Amino acid sequence: MDLKNSLRESNITNLPLLASQVVEGFISGIHKSPFHGYSAEFAEHKLYNTGESTKHIDWKLYGKTDKLYTKKFEEETNLRCHFILDQSASMYYPEVSSPSISNLDKLSFSALSIAAIMQLLNSQRDAVGLSIYDEELRFQATEKGSGLHYNMIYNELEKSINTPQQNTKTNTYQFLHEIAEKLKRRSLVFLFTDLFQANLSRSDLFEALRHLKYNKHQVILFHTLDHKTEVNFEFDEAPKRFFDLETGSKIDLHSQQIQKEYVEKMSEFIQEVKLTCAKYRIRYVEADIRKDFEKILSTYLVEKQKLKS
Repeated sequence: MDLKNSLRESNITNLPLLASQVVEGFISGIHKSPFHGYSAEFAEHKLYNTGESTKHIDWKLYGKTDKLYTKKFEEETNLRCHFILDQSASMYYPEVSSPSISNLDKLSFSALSIAAIMQLLNSQRDAVGLSIYDEELRFQATEKGSGLHYNMIYNELEKSINTPQQNTKTNTYQFLHEIAEKLKRRSLVFLFTDLFQANLSRSDLFEALRHLKYNKHQVILFHTLDHKTEVNFEFDEAPKRFFDLETGSKIDLHSQQIQKEYVEKMSEFIQEVKLTCAKYRIRYVEADIRKDFEKILSTYLVEKQKLKS
């Protein structure tokens, strides 16, 4: 399924509404996917049988599939979920004048992903929390399940989209430690970051990731990148000036001059992160902002099922 194509003209002006559209598209396709068994997040859908109560028919899903499904609600699971969002300047790459589903920077992609997962959590009022950081810890909210709390988090995510940070550096090492110290009860922890930080040793980064496993949290790292340019370094042959969004430094060059070496170094870094995450039992997920949200939501469904088992 291609959620991006179906929402191509939607602008990010109402994050909860847009997130609900993303989820509706995902759920309408989930019945044809291997993840059918995991749709019990907010409700397990089953075909409506004649004579049953119509109270729990999902009419929105009927409008998309022309089939009658009913929602089979589970008992409250008291799930706790904490989102961590890197809001440093590099997350506002690539520059987009008006973010939309087909034209997102890394920050907007991450915020919309979080909002979509929250739509799944919201049906049972599972407790959600949010931490946003760059060179400071900009926002932090502990896990709660009230409607007011959800709205506050949506507002903070919208604010992060609409107020791009300039020349703000990343302090991943410090704030992952601080956040980990405050997560006392077992939770699903989702970290959205591009892992770009000047002067951060890999050992420090890996130690911070390991700390997130404190108290047996289920940790998922969404490594959020524009794979075409940031991993494959694909640019046209014209000379370009490249800027470091966090330090302001710049360099002029032809991308082909360093593409091979860059790709090798980036591949080496990503592989090391993957291996380290596997060592600490952290789920590593490549999140390409040019692709669909299906991978994000499917990962959430699988990880929640693990937490419940």
